[in-house]
Amino acid sequence: MDKLEQPVLLKKGAEANLYLTSWHGKKAVIKSRKQKKYRPEALDMQIRSYRTAHEAQLLHQAKISGVKTPLVYMVNVAEASIIMEYIQGVQVKQYINTVSKGERERICLKIGQLIGKLHRENLIHGDLTTSNMILDEQGTNFLVDFGLGEKNVELEAKGVDLHLLKRALQSTHFTFWEECFKAILSGYSSILGDKFTEKVYEKTREIERRGRYVEERRQ
Repeated sequence: MDKLEQPVLLKKGAEANLYLTSWHGKKAVIKSRKQKKYRPEALDMQIRSYRTAHEAQLLHQAKISGVKTPLVYMVNVAEASIIMEYIQGVQVKQYINTVSKGERERICLKIGQLIGKLHRENLIHGDLTTSNMILDEQGTNFLVDFGLGEKNVELEAKGVDLHLLKRALQSTHFTFWEECFKAILSGYSSILGDKFTEKVYEKTREIERRGRYVEERRQ
């Protein structure tokens, strides 16, 4: 750790904080999982250590699948932290609000292809939002934050991934979410085929119906 410069807080999260630092002369990010006081100390350390190691594995597996993710420089299981590459760029969340319809559709088509590559290898991101996608200075789209990710063969898990992204688009990009999601499904289908895409999307619709039913019962 002696090669790290004094870290600067970038973002506070519910599960972890992100810090900007320098690692052997390169800009880097430290993701440090927070201690949860409501859990017994030994159990808390076990959970945070497991999730830290698991996230690093998912980042590596995603890269093998053909999806750009930050390089992992070091995993410190004892401190529940990961040091990884800092991606210089702009969040897709910000970018697609400022470009033409054609450019939005192009980006969303690429997003669908990235998700398709993940799901082809049964990799689930777990928190698909345009905030967790970064376009670097060359226009390459990186997926970040696999902290809620998993390896899962079930159709349900893939449907949940798309459902989360659809909801994120509806809330953050409500004026053009439909065209974005249509382009995402098109990109997804180009990787996994129309039949499989329809199965996953039907699962997404089923999840939505369940949510509406629960909300109606609450009211």
